[in-house]
Amino acid sequence: MNQPPDPFEFLKSLWGPMGLPLPGPMGLGLDRGEIDKRIAELRSVENWLNMNLNVLRATLHGLEMQKAALVAVQETANAATAQNVPESSPGAAATAAAGIASGARTRQPSPRPTRRSRK
Repeated sequence: MNQPPDPFEFLKSLWGPMGLPLPGPMGLGLDRGEIDKRIAELRSVENWLNMNLNVLRATLHGLEMQKAALVAVQETANAATAQNVPESSPGAAATAAAGIASGARTRQPSPRPTRRSRK
């Protein structure tokens, strides 16, 4: 019969590539210089990860803004096509016409500035 794989070997293989000391009695042999070196290395990894996190957040924010702009454009297009309703639907054309007429009544022409002649 085959023996099942040792779960600790699997954990060691996951933990080992990160360059971290294994917890327990294996990690006690480090001196202060090695610990300082590892702290500095891990601080640089932490800074790199934070930088990538900031880039990821900015990318997500940009995509959310694109989505909001796309929704706004689609809603505007839907509103514009809703005003051009075919006459086959009863009452819809009258409602659209009333909306256009009320918009025309509320708009007032802007006064044109008078030009002064130069002498």
